[in-house]
Amino acid sequence: MNVLKWCATVLVALTLGLGGCGGDDGGRAIVGGGGGGVDPLPTPRLLMVAGHAGGAGSFDGTGASARFDYPVGVASDSSGNLYVGDAHNYTLRKVSPAGVTSTLAGAVGLSGSADGAGTAARFLSLSGLAVDTSGNVYVADAANHTIRKVSPTGVVSTLAGTAGASGSADGTGAAARFYYPAGLAVDSSGNVFVADSVNHTLRKITPSGVVTTFAGTAGASGSTDAIGAAARFGSPMGLAIDGSDNLYATDYTQHTLRKITPAGVVTTLAGSAGVTGPENGTGAAAHFEGPSGVTVAPDGNVYVVETENVTVRKVTPSGVVTTFAGAVYSGGSADGTGGDARFGSMERLASD
Repeated sequence: MNVLKWCATVLVALTLGLGGCGGDDGGRAIVGGGGGGVDPLPTPRLLMVAGHAGGAGSFDGTGASARFDYPVGVASDSSGNLYVGDAHNYTLRKVSPAGVTSTLAGAVGLSGSADGAGTAARFLSLSGLAVDTSGNVYVADAANHTIRKVSPTGVVSTLAGTAGASGSADGTGAAARFYYPAGLAVDSSGNVFVADSVNHTLRKITPSGVVTTFAGTAGASGSTDAIGAAARFGSPMGLAIDGSDNLYATDYTQHTLRKITPAGVVTTLAGSAGVTGPENGTGAAAHFEGPSGVTVAPDGNVYVVETENVTVRKVTPSGVVTTFAGAVYSGGSADGTGGDARFGSMERLASD
């Protein structure tokens, strides 16, 4: 298993040992924009996948020759391709298993909201990404307050919401409203779930574009474990889903990791609402600071990016939190093992 992250201008991969998921030959990680020690076994290794630290730009190429400008969202498909929301370039990039970067949709330096194929499409603020079993990529176009769909050939359409119209309204397609949608996840039935950050809710979009509010209540922030509309979130940011269709949401302003069942039952898996720090531990005894990206590995372990602590944390299904990679408050760009690795600005995370 490999965990992927974005650090400002590069895509890096954390691998579990030399043989995990193809090791150096094929395993990769996804992008993202404490105390108590580093998870000792297996030992994670940090490897560069694409881009060059400190070298912002927009260039298609292989490995370090490629350039990005503030890559934020990241996701992978079943073939091992990575998709990256290149926020400041307003483009959706694709990185092959061999590390070859290309531009799938959007035009460098041209923002907006236009549906179309390839370079004819326009985005404003690419945030969270998710991929379905057919290889379609879903993009949370945060500042446009819309959810976009990109086919494997780069044809872009707007699945739900209306560009420039923020709010919180359930409905079909353009009749629905979002307010800075962030993380995305797709379940086994093809439903798209949205972390609607400023509305403090999780939304659900069917394959036909029907939008409903799955958990939380628009305009009501907090941190309450409950069912559906009775639950409260601060600012849900990252979103991931496991093999049983349970959702995991990072609550950025509450500094917690929440779990949501398919029936909409919300619980706090780890962290304590309103309490920040780098402490490892179980459940509420563990602390986060600015949890943002999240991903679920095939073995059920959850990995969380912390933007403030500049670390990647590991959370077991029972809520045991350890530091997987990086060192608290020690930013930079260094490949290495476990606590020797350094990250710059991380926001999103994914696993292959």
